[in-house]
Amino acid sequence: MRDIVKEPSEWVTKNRFDPMYLSVMVEKLFFEGENRIREITNYVALLTLATIIATYGVISGSAATVIGAMIVAPLMTPIMATTLAIVLGNGRRMVRSILIVVLSVAYVIGLSALLSLFISELVIDFGSNTEILGRVSPNIIALYAALASGAAGAFAVSREEIAEALPGVAIAVSLAPPLCVVGICLAHSRWLDGFGALILFLTNFFAIVLAGGGVFLLSGIHSRLKGSEEVHLRRQAIAITVVGTLVVTAILGVNGYRTLEIDRGSTTALETAADWLSETEYTVEGVVLTYSPGDLLVRGPVRVRLRISGKGTIPPLEELVEDLEARLGYRVLLEVRAIPEEIQYYPASIVRPLLGNETDPFDNILGGFLNVPGDFSQGVKSEATSVAYRRVAIH
Repeated sequence: MRDIVKEPSEWVTKNRFDPMYLSVMVEKLFFEGENRIREITNYVALLTLATIIATYGVISGSAATVIGAMIVAPLMTPIMATTLAIVLGNGRRMVRSILIVVLSVAYVIGLSALLSLFISELVIDFGSNTEILGRVSPNIIALYAALASGAAGAFAVSREEIAEALPGVAIAVSLAPPLCVVGICLAHSRWLDGFGALILFLTNFFAIVLAGGGVFLLSGIHSRLKGSEEVHLRRQAIAITVVGTLVVTAILGVNGYRTLEIDRGSTTALETAADWLSETEYTVEGVVLTYSPGDLLVRGPVRVRLRISGKGTIPPLEELVEDLEARLGYRVLLEVRAIPEEIQYYPASIVRPLLGNETDPFDNILGGFLNVPGDFSQGVKSEATSVAYRRVAIH
């Protein structure tokens, strides 16, 4: 075996990697030797079960179920095997490990898509399912967490005495759930959401390989042959990993900025619409801003869909558009949907004779129960309403 331990510092010397443990790591991470068929079978079985658990956990919005799938999923093994193969400069093991990762990714996505294909979007609820929403729009924070998780995973793998920390690492870095979200989104033709979830997985993958490789190197695992083919392969692989990490970092940065700008635009539109309706009997029920998918930096134009409810005359739409464009800073296409307010009373036989009065007929009814003359809404409503409700319930 040509792998030795380098001692660049006193800290590394005291905490150096035990070279005798390298053979144990190889046996744990690579599907080799006489038991490889059994190991591959176990891997596929666990991956299948984890995919089923994660898919239905995501669909049901159950965080506990998804966490269980993270623990069961064995995807960390081939990713760590890729990391170790890169550090050792072993091209054969590197290619084999990456192939296992690629096939695993395709398998999880395909199986998840199949499992969710016949489940209605009303059940999945893409708009409010937190297990989906939290994975289709990752930001730079996801990269920081993945880097720390990759370092923790490599540290645990390289030291037998703390191997029990690996389940915690599996929970910290999400591997199977994002791929299941990709499959669910693809099954229902939600391409952008699926791409966002795939970016989250790629972020985790590159971060684990980069941080894990750094930990392995600091531990002292390296190849003896300076300038050899192994060292050349290692440098190439590390360069590819760094470039991949930079690419996903740029995507995460742009996505994080876009999310913040959209949130800011939604808040501004909501406040502007409330000001626009301040002198009417209408209230804002909701506002949705839709930007072009290619508008990465949120520079507009934007389609604003406003939903209001109430009664009376709606103010001129031109005023709202002008205010929105002034506050947002770009062109606005406005759509307003007004929901008329309808008030009904029961029993009608009591309310009908009072409809001609200027005061609220319900106030008069409550006032009659409480022997309060005149307009019940003046001064005594908050004090006597609970009593009136109890009397109505008794009768």
